[in-house]
Amino acid sequence: MFVGTSDLSGLVRGKAFPRSELDKRLRSGVGWTPTNAQITCFDSISKSPFGSFGDLVLVPEPETRFTVGGGEAVFDFLLGNILTLEGAPWTHCTRSLADRAIKGMYEACGAIPVAAFEHEFELKEPAPRLGDAYGLKGFRDAQVWAEDLLSALGQTSCEPDTFMKEFGPSKYELTNKPAKGLQAADDAVILRVLTGDVLLQHGRAPSFSPILTPDGTGNGVHLHMSFVDTKGDPLAHDANDHFGMSTLTRYFIGGILKHIDQILAILAPSEISYLRLTPHRWSAAYNNLGYRDREAAVRICPVSSLDERSVARQFNFEIRAIDAAASPYLVLAALIFAGTQGIKDKTLPPDPTEEDLSLLAPEALAAKGLRRLPESLSDSLTLLNRSKAVRSWFGDEFVNLYVAHKQGEILQLDGLDWAEKCDRYKDVY
Repeated sequence: MFVGTSDLSGLVRGKAFPRSELDKRLRSGVGWTPTNAQITCFDSISKSPFGSFGDLVLVPEPETRFTVGGGEAVFDFLLGNILTLEGAPWTHCTRSLADRAIKGMYEACGAIPVAAFEHEFELKEPAPRLGDAYGLKGFRDAQVWAEDLLSALGQTSCEPDTFMKEFGPSKYELTNKPAKGLQAADDAVILRVLTGDVLLQHGRAPSFSPILTPDGTGNGVHLHMSFVDTKGDPLAHDANDHFGMSTLTRYFIGGILKHIDQILAILAPSEISYLRLTPHRWSAAYNNLGYRDREAAVRICPVSSLDERSVARQFNFEIRAIDAAASPYLVLAALIFAGTQGIKDKTLPPDPTEEDLSLLAPEALAAKGLRRLPESLSDSLTLLNRSKAVRSWFGDEFVNLYVAHKQGEILQLDGLDWAEKCDRYKDVY
């Protein structure tokens, strides 16, 4: 069986061990090396403060285990936490960081986040068919492998919700049902793992890369969020608010939009992410709040009023400036840290926008409390590196390591044009 961690590159790395040793590994884990954190998505090693020194353990979490397949093809998998030899969460363990953010939010306001990651992916060798966008043709092309994939996901904690043929050649969208706390990020990791595993068995090669060609449609990850209390009662909705937002939700979104340019290097962490984060791509290019607007950084999603009792439970907002080059744990940690800061500071978001922001001058944007998001990974890293807020949440050691990691990744792309960069990422994610 295999125990894995979603690392700074957003990829799953880990070790296998005999199934007969599971009880032992649940107690003592498997050996891990600090410098592993600096292995980039291209398998180079960025500058590391650890060198060849140090020892850690990767300890499986039993609630994340799933087993799919059978016979010689059985796939037995767990996610784990990276701990020090003394048993403390390691400073750079992505899952432990998300767990700390979730606990910090609860301590601050008594709320538990409920979230679902919505993924888009493409087949690496598309067979374009006119008329298949959102259509039956594209669904039927995928039906055999899609049914196997949803069946496999159904054997895990990651409960499938919807599957559809998206806009773009051989592009699909897969969503899972909301989950509380850390499970939401666990489910996102599991979804990515099983999509690659199941489609490979059907001779298909999926890519979650942010964009496969410079002029492509791109693949986003949209994170839907709401909150509940310890009894499971919803906290995100207020029926008396014009947009349905509770005060808690307003402050949380305010914190995200105040800091989104400082955490964007975590949410959209590849060089090619910024080809997608441009106006008119249905992604996000500004720190704006939108009401049912799919070009807003944060969008208030529609709810059905057919059953008034369920409106509060349906209500959610969606963060759209994310892609699958990011670890789901770091995404969740960054957003919850920022949102919790907004709750503590009572930060109000800008008014929801209902216009094409690309037509406005910077001065007009500033008057509305808006600004263009960073347009390159290098610019995003600069803002993250200088952010006192981000350093207070994640710690100086983590920020320094993450920036060095991404700078090493950028070096691997030196001299390549955008098409070549897209090709490199396509084969990784």
